[in-house]
Amino acid sequence: MTALQRLVRLQLPIWLVMPLLAFVLALGIGGGYLLALRLTHPCPLQAHECEALGNFWRVWQLARDNFVDPEAIDPQRMSDGAIHGMLDSLGDQGHTRYLNAEEARREREALSGRFEGIGAYIDVRDGQPRIVAPIEGSPAERAGLRPDDLILRVDGYDVRGVTVEELRNRVRGPKGTQVVLTIQRPGIAAPFDVTITREEVNVPSVTWRMLPDRIALIRINRFAERTGSELQQALLDIRSQEAQAIILDLRNNPGGLVTQLVAVASQFMPEGTTVLLEQERDSSRRPYTTSEGGLALDIPMVVLVNGNSASAAEILAGSLQENGRARVIGQATFGTATVLRPFDLEGGAQVRLGTSQWLTPKGRVVRGAGIQPDELIALAPGVAPLTPAEAAALSLDDLLRSNDVQLVRGIEVVREVLASKTS
Repeated sequence: MTALQRLVRLQLPIWLVMPLLAFVLALGIGGGYLLALRLTHPCPLQAHECEALGNFWRVWQLARDNFVDPEAIDPQRMSDGAIHGMLDSLGDQGHTRYLNAEEARREREALSGRFEGIGAYIDVRDGQPRIVAPIEGSPAERAGLRPDDLILRVDGYDVRGVTVEELRNRVRGPKGTQVVLTIQRPGIAAPFDVTITREEVNVPSVTWRMLPDRIALIRINRFAERTGSELQQALLDIRSQEAQAIILDLRNNPGGLVTQLVAVASQFMPEGTTVLLEQERDSSRRPYTTSEGGLALDIPMVVLVNGNSASAAEILAGSLQENGRARVIGQATFGTATVLRPFDLEGGAQVRLGTSQWLTPKGRVVRGAGIQPDELIALAPGVAPLTPAEAAALSLDDLLRSNDVQLVRGIEVVREVLASKTS
């Protein structure tokens, strides 16, 4: 029996029947519209999440239809900006991030150890772009750039407030082209310009030199595709020169591949030693352990870190520290140890999302906390860590008088250990 038949059977007055019919008709039309809208523009999220996005789409439409400069309405830029802001809200700045197609390509280049640009690790902290470290032998190093130099402008464009990806896009470019960086250096009042000619930069991730008293200074600048094999070759050369101690410099190392982290740790700790615990979203944990064949299992060593030692670098420092293998000297590390999983998007873009996190072998959380050194020593403002090549060019007396007080303390510690072994 239809609704109309039931209404007639009940003999309702006509003044009530007509409004009810109108209501039923409106409900049917409205429900059909909403169903069609849902089918043509489905929200893939839960109901409360879809509701939360209402204001987002409202603001998008308002900007599109009402902003004073219509030429500024660029859907791709608006979308990219929204994605950056969304990921920043997760509190994993500098790690979890969105990369457009070009940025994703350049990230792959960096891990391969070969790209075109100035040859410097750069970052953005609290909206302020800075030099993390110039790469040894790079155009940036030859131009005199130093760690913690602040980048104010790139080719005259004010870069304060840009993302790391935007900064990289402006700084990198084809070899043979020039870029002008306006730098503010700690301890120097006035900003100054540095003109750099870009080159193809081949980046060895491991460099080393022998210092006085047969102390080998090894710097790992990041954990790239060849880091494990490069370190293995370096250790073979170091052993042939009968090194008595190692100073492992992880300062300004931004991290990299977990496979290479484990390969490096395996050179310094016995087979089966826990390097890290990988904790999933459900709090389950999986250990990563060292493999056999380490070339420097017993040689005395110290590790140098600073506030730019991040991700795999700080996990390695924490592992060597907790396993009693090395003393850690320097400053508290950056505090990011999420494991980035790449998700491919349309057009070659990527989201690199922290889907799990690394803990130290004893379960310490590194994200947001960092690794605390055994000896807290900071460099003076404007002082850059000595590279292995720079340190090797100095006599022992000059080294011990240098401004790189973290390296100085590292030398003192290993000399004390060596002295105690011979006494």
